[in-house]
Amino acid sequence: MRILHTMLRVTNLEQSIRFYTEVLGMQLLRQKDYPDGRFTLAFVGFGPESEQAVIELTHNWDTDHYQMGDAFGHIAIEVDDVYQACDAIRERGGKIIRDAGPMNAGSTIIAFVEDPDGYQVELIGKKM
Repeated sequence: MRILHTMLRVTNLEQSIRFYTEVLGMQLLRQKDYPDGRFTLAFVGFGPESEQAVIELTHNWDTDHYQMGDAFGHIAIEVDDVYQACDAIRERGGKIIRDAGPMNAGSTIIAFVEDPDGYQVELIGKKM
């Protein structure tokens, strides 16, 4: 068994795809419209779905906003250097909501970024 994907409901699919591909550096792996269901699915990730877990962006055509639940926490991405990743994300227009630095009560370097719908993405420094 393995995790295949995490699904996020998004209000503006193009803006979300731009964030995950241009700001975070993922690839758009596939996208398909489902006219009978009035939704579109787009899958983004750092590699092929056959090898890595990816993110499914679900755009329901008739929904313009969602309530952010308090049970969901964040998506975590490992990066080589959190400080450099934050600089690059800022340069590409990303919103850093917690600057790079040691985690509370620990030494692991982390940061948090917010996607266009308010979902949090944690950047975690690679363990040496």
